[in-house]
Amino acid sequence: MPVSLILAFLWALMAGLTVAAPRRLLYPAAWVLIASGIPLLGLITIQAGPVWGLIGLGIGAVLIGRPGFGQGET
Repeated sequence: MPVSLILAFLWALMAGLTVAAPRRLLYPAAWVLIASGIPLLGLITIQAGPVWGLIGLGIGAVLIGRPGFGQGET
């Protein structure tokens, strides 16, 4: 398994944990996730191919766009 996919799993785990953070920390956490996710997405595409890159883009968009999805938030 490429290292980039392991890093992507850790990124997704951090994105999921930001939901539990206090509200005042959500925006800084989102900026950190975005700033680290863009180079990670490029690394995934280089190491695992464009299909995995598109899958990573989709997962990242869902996690950043709807961080509380499935947790009872509307």
